[in-house]
Amino acid sequence: MFGKILIANRGEIAVRVAQTCRAMGIATVAVYSEADRDALHPREADEAVRLVPADAARSYLDVDALVAAARRTGADAVHPGYGFLSQSADFAEAVERAGLTFIGPPPAVHRAMGDKRAARRLMAAAGVPVVPGYDGEDQSDGALLAAARSIGWPVILKPSRGGGGKGMHVVGRPEDFAPALAASRREARSAFGDDRMILERYLERPRHVEVQVLADAHGGLVHLFERECSIQRRHQKVIEETPSPGLTPERREALLGAGLAAARAAAYVNAGTVEFLLAPDGAFYFLEVNTRLQVEHPVTEATTGLDLVRLQIEIAAGGELPFGQEDVKARGHALECRLYAEDPDQDDRPAPGRILHFVAPAGPGVRLDCGVTVGSEVTVHYDPLLAKLVTWGRDREEAVERMGAALRRTVVLGVTTNLSRLQAVVGHSAFRAGDLHTGFIEEHLAGQKAPACPPPEAVAAAVAALRHTPAAASAAEAVPLDPWETLSRWRLV
Repeated sequence: MFGKILIANRGEIAVRVAQTCRAMGIATVAVYSEADRDALHPREADEAVRLVPADAARSYLDVDALVAAARRTGADAVHPGYGFLSQSADFAEAVERAGLTFIGPPPAVHRAMGDKRAARRLMAAAGVPVVPGYDGEDQSDGALLAAARSIGWPVILKPSRGGGGKGMHVVGRPEDFAPALAASRREARSAFGDDRMILERYLERPRHVEVQVLADAHGGLVHLFERECSIQRRHQKVIEETPSPGLTPERREALLGAGLAAARAAAYVNAGTVEFLLAPDGAFYFLEVNTRLQVEHPVTEATTGLDLVRLQIEIAAGGELPFGQEDVKARGHALECRLYAEDPDQDDRPAPGRILHFVAPAGPGVRLDCGVTVGSEVTVHYDPLLAKLVTWGRDREEAVERMGAALRRTVVLGVTTNLSRLQAVVGHSAFRAGDLHTGFIEEHLAGQKAPACPPPEAVAAAVAALRHTPAAASAAEAVPLDPWETLSRWRLV
């Protein structure tokens, strides 16, 4: 087993990895940028290395700096978390060249699955259903337009590399194709350095369902069931759950089998996720393979009782999977809500600022994976994910009820968040009925305004008064949900 692991990431996932390493008796090294000098994740590690620049390109995306930090601190392995360099074949190779272990799939898997065109072809050859589309070598405007006409409108343009919804555009008419293609190429070049595109038939009201897989280097391969990730904004997930309420037992068995077939075709090792689109008629189609730990992995942990980070580390250390497929059992239902510092009323733009007051929920079946605390600065440099709230229940109804209560007990002051949107989704009758699809937010919550956020000066004054109110200070066992409700006669004038 490794003696020391460098965590090449930040925020809640860096905290999460450090927690498992601590439980395993493995020392950890955090890295932090100038913007993260007061962040939570360096405090959770045994050591911390400062990466001076604030911008991601010269800190968390600097391969040479990260490898140098690992070697300087005596780390023998690197965990990439998710995002940043977690799916970079070049980073995995650089780690291996330095004589260290990359905790994730080998570079060849990253490279093969990072090219969506090559991945589509590989999956089709392995018998995994793919969305009808075009992944050809001719990338001229005319060839792509002809392919779109052949596929049938609407189509979706997708960069061959990358993910996170960047560069994706839905086109419903021939006259809109050229400007959408130009925009997709421009965004793909900027985000991924590659403007090659694939086209796929755009499925109306699909569900987004994924299969969690684990594979060791000795031929062991299992699935850990599926997750539903249909609640999205701008093609990015917001709420996830397991099991999917949209699958029959027969369809679930077929989907899980396809996930295993995809992992075999990719010669997969370590933790990964095979993503599918589920059409209203029950047909499902391969979307992509995420060659890393997923943001939403806690819901799988909640229902299976497994620690996916521990399993990642044990597999990377050369171990075999400690169980077979028949040993993996799922119990109950779990939900995850992603809490972002972003403004739903401003096209979900990031909302930087300092967190002045933070109340986290607690209770039976409630888990919070958090990367911030009171005083944390949310900057413009990185993804504005603050925390992930997870609830478990004996069934979906109980998990949803617990999530609704947990969201009501969550308070974040100082930055604008998507908390009100999460509350609206979880409380919506269609969500509670399990009637989900990737356009759920646009269909049901379009035009809904979030409650106005008080000015920062007002929030600061209220929090300061709260901290100096004797009644509140003495009632440690009764943590206030909202400082505005605990100030007695004090009022902002």
